[in-house]
Amino acid sequence: METTSDTESLGTRSGPPRHCSWCGRRIPGAGNVGRPRMYCAQSCRQRAYERRAAVQRGGLPEDAVVLSAGELDSLQDRLFQLRCAAEDVATAAGEGARPQEVHALAQRLLDSARDLERIR
Repeated sequence: METTSDTESLGTRSGPPRHCSWCGRRIPGAGNVGRPRMYCAQSCRQRAYERRAAVQRGGLPEDAVVLSAGELDSLQDRLFQLRCAAEDVATAAGEGARPQEVHALAQRLLDSARDLERIR
């Protein structure tokens, strides 16, 4: 006989945390009945709608990604920081650094990767 947990019987979902499709912030998990939320706030939903409408008017494909020059520069800077942090970890491990030092560098690498996850 199958049993369900209390959260399943209430219609809530568990699993990996969801992030806003616009700003990348974590979406609160409360009230997960029905279709999963895509945006953390109404303002993010509105910005996404405006971007989709602008893309349609411009004749670009639906899945086109449009970045301003500033957004592209920021993305490139964060990619560079991520690469530098990865090189620091590799160098320290290759030179036999103490575990605490490698751990601190790995944490910096993780922080850079998390920052990179947010596009805007």
